[in-house]
Amino acid sequence: MGQLIKVSIIMGVFNPSDRDRFLRAVASLIGQTFSRWELILYDDGSDPAHQPLIREVAGLDRRIHLLRGERNHGLAFALNEGIRLAKGKFIARMDDDDIARPDRLQKQVLFLQENHRYQWVGSNALLIDEQGVWGMETKPECPEARDFLFNSPYIHPSVLFRKETLMACGGYRTSRDVLQCEDYELFMRLHQRGFRGFNLQEPLLWYWEGRDSFRKRTYSRRVREMKVRYRGFRELGVLSPGTFPYVLKPLAVGAIPASLHRRIRRRMKEKKET
Repeated sequence: MGQLIKVSIIMGVFNPSDRDRFLRAVASLIGQTFSRWELILYDDGSDPAHQPLIREVAGLDRRIHLLRGERNHGLAFALNEGIRLAKGKFIARMDDDDIARPDRLQKQVLFLQENHRYQWVGSNALLIDEQGVWGMETKPECPEARDFLFNSPYIHPSVLFRKETLMACGGYRTSRDVLQCEDYELFMRLHQRGFRGFNLQEPLLWYWEGRDSFRKRTYSRRVREMKVRYRGFRELGVLSPGTFPYVLKPLAVGAIPASLHRRIRRRMKEKKET
């Protein structure tokens, strides 16, 4: 009899653009020191040209289960389908272009088993792009409400949840008003309901992020994020005249020249690391 599944990794894919990145991401899961996992790979209506690659990746390990939607519904829908079908008591997030450190799942499962006051655990992450590692994203160890003001205090694809927690809150919201902000909204909603997470203060993930990725965010996405921030800050009790500029942050960042934004971000990361 095989080992019982303890961790269900959920990954939504739609027209994966880079074969090598996709293969590296899944290979990093296959190479985990913790072996009692399944990967629920949800093809969210990819075009026919991309389906052979998705099937190829799904065939790399017997613990990978490929599901396919006939049309694209968005990441939140794909993740909810994964949660619904998950057999593990823990749910791990992973994207198709990130790389998990070999001991990621082992460390996170052990943490949640030993720390019942927390409902999920994330980590710091090394930032990578085509040129390799270019920085490190660090997050507060025990985030509180005010830690949501600048950005989400959790790196979404680094997180391992207790499945019961995601089920209790109804999973990810799929409405268009939170499109591309699903994780930010989810974490604020979880905090508002009294659930808490923890961030291990070491990088357990190589997180794919282009150095100018903020430039690819559309105006409509920035407006949606502003609305998510306003509602979330209000429900968390941190909305005030003094914190309202954080609601406007998505539009303000979009107005900053790319070169200045890079310098500001680099200095902020250097300050965190000292």
